Amino acid sequence: MQLNTVLLISGGLTQALQLLAALSLLILLHEFGHFFFARLFKTRVEKFYLFFDFLFPFSGLLNFSIFKKKVGDTEYGIGWFPLGGYVKISGMVDESMDKEQMSLPPQPWEYRSKKAWQRLFIMLGGIIMNVIVAMVIYAIMFAGWGEEYLPTQNARYGIMADSTAQSIGLQNGDKIVAVDGKPVARFNRIVPEIIFNEARTVQVERNGQAVTVPIPEGTIRKIIKSKRASFIQPRVPAVVEDIVKASEAEKMGLKANDSIIAANGQPVMFYDEFEQIKKASAGQPIAVTVMRHDTTLVLNGTVPKEKLLGFAFKSPDAFFKYDKIKYGVVAAIGKGFSYTFDQFGNYWRQFKMIFTSKEIKASESLGGIVSFGKLFSPVFDWHDFLALTAFVSIILAFMNLLPIPGLDGGYVIFLIYEMITRRKVSEKVMERATTVGLVLLLGLMLYANGLDIFRLFKK
Repeated sequence: MQLNTVLLISGGLTQALQLLAALSLLILLHEFGHFFFARLFKTRVEKFYLFFDFLFPFSGLLNFSIFKKKVGDTEYGIGWFPLGGYVKISGMVDESMDKEQMSLPPQPWEYRSKKAWQRLFIMLGGIIMNVIVAMVIYAIMFAGWGEEYLPTQNARYGIMADSTAQSIGLQNGDKIVAVDGKPVARFNRIVPEIIFNEARTVQVERNGQAVTVPIPEGTIRKIIKSKRASFIQPRVPAVVEDIVKASEAEKMGLKANDSIIAANGQPVMFYDEFEQIKKASAGQPIAVTVMRHDTTLVLNGTVPKEKLLGFAFKSPDAFFKYDKIKYGVVAAIGKGFSYTFDQFGNYWRQFKMIFTSKEIKASESLGGIVSFGKLFSPVFDWHDFLALTAFVSIILAFMNLLPIPGLDGGYVIFLIYEMITRRKVSEKVMERATTVGLVLLLGLMLYANGLDIFRLFKK
């Protein structure tokens, strides 16, 4: 088995384990939110399950658990179907579709016997918990790591533009001044500003001159389909950081901290300039001129057909001044609170674009469990893992808030209707709506995961 295949499998396993850990934690906490408010209002909880102990959404099929233990009135367990979890609350129409219980007279400990505002809190409990979890994680991150970013004005060498960026008229070395005439203080916010606001122009400084670059229709779709992070990056000098052992770069004699000043006789100052020459030399000899401790050396080698010499250049933080904000405990809590709602708003804008933007296609934007897994880094890092776990918690809160029967938001709509009209929705209507909602959710789940499978075979 080749080394790159081993690394791919190892990275994929790391991503899968992170996904499993994050989702398991978030599902447990979401269901605990429902459980907490149910018990607070003296409502009996019959089951508390991580994953489903049936073939979702068919509550009567393949009913078995990996683990279960009854404590008091509640059976705690782990189901075999690993896509979600649930709490079965007495006297409630839910994914268990227990119609027999609903045919009996209401009991004092049942959900249907509680006041509407109490039932509302029970239904919102999972969403509230997901939001709180995101706040806590972000607060921990801000307290522990602070906040670090590259001010746009500090990217003094301008940008590196990928093929999509160059196709609209951006050039390597352009210094971003504004998006649609509005300055963007942080470099990593430039691309999100272009996407979320469907920007039509980018203002740059090019060779000392102000230039407005129009963004043609279809560009945002191209950015989203490709890797967003590669659209523009801070332009950096061609200075070597690491060498891969037994690589062509090591055979050539390249060393860490070498500054590349030419390749095949062409002057080189920046990373993108070297990459362009290297790609054009695939399968051919290459002569790399480097500056090492005030000495100029010419190193000879051959560019492999896959265009990888086996070394990495230094990242932007080696050349530019990053701003870092440190937070005390109280400030971190406040920042965690505000950042959570900022992220919630960002996700709402992304979600809305699927239905309102001409640039976005659902078939290209939606994804299932594979897409979720790819969000995680193939190399474990606590900061990245926590940041993504917090964001996934926000996604779960948002998705559960959607007014679809079978999701928390669907039940909330019925409860709000009841609180306004003072008329309770009949159990029959609830059962039928929940059935339709669960079938719809199953369809969406199959569609999203089907897209993932299609993309894998398409590659």
